[in-house]
Amino acid sequence: MSYINDLLFGIYPYIAIAVFVIGSWARYDREQYTWKAGSSQMLSSKGFRVASILFHVGILIIVFGHVVGLLTPHAIYAVFVTSAQKQVLAMAVGGFAGILCWIGAVALLHRRLTTPRIRATGSGADILVLVMLVAQVSLGLLTLLPSMQHLDGSVMTELAGWAQGIVTFQGDAAAHLYDVSVIYKMHIFLGLTLFVVFPFTRLVHALSVPVKYFGRNYQIVRQRG
Repeated sequence: MSYINDLLFGIYPYIAIAVFVIGSWARYDREQYTWKAGSSQMLSSKGFRVASILFHVGILIIVFGHVVGLLTPHAIYAVFVTSAQKQVLAMAVGGFAGILCWIGAVALLHRRLTTPRIRATGSGADILVLVMLVAQVSLGLLTLLPSMQHLDGSVMTELAGWAQGIVTFQGDAAAHLYDVSVIYKMHIFLGLTLFVVFPFTRLVHALSVPVKYFGRNYQIVRQRG
């Protein structure tokens, strides 16, 4: 079964990254009008603000934590904390952020499925991406269970080794995941799949930064009459 592991975690990551980069660039270049969040708040504001805040605060902490936790070389953080301490910190912060994100995502999904006006104007892609996000955050929270069985940080070291191996183009990166729990593998696979669907959904708004806002020209607004 090692060839399946190599395919899913040695080759598929590069396919996902390629689709993410090329697809996002192509969409921005050809369809800038569709490059937006497409908020449904004007259709129904009930419960939107709280759900949106919980989701976005949670997801930002999660993304930042994953980037720093997985891509920081051991030699750098070892000066400050041990692998075991790093894992406990990741479980605590990630668990808290995951709960916030999960509550917000479930509320947004429920709102999109049960509010007639939103359901009528939405698309299947909007629902699909929310379902995928709920599933992904759920899997992330479930990884806390096997994580509590190895608090020495050994598995987290393997996960970081895989991520760093992928970004540095090491051919044996997938070997780091041979023996990890299937929950981790499902979580990673779905995360990579989110990269694949990213350019074709409203998730693209996550890449938008209002840089031009700070250098915009002044606008003169006159009152009528």
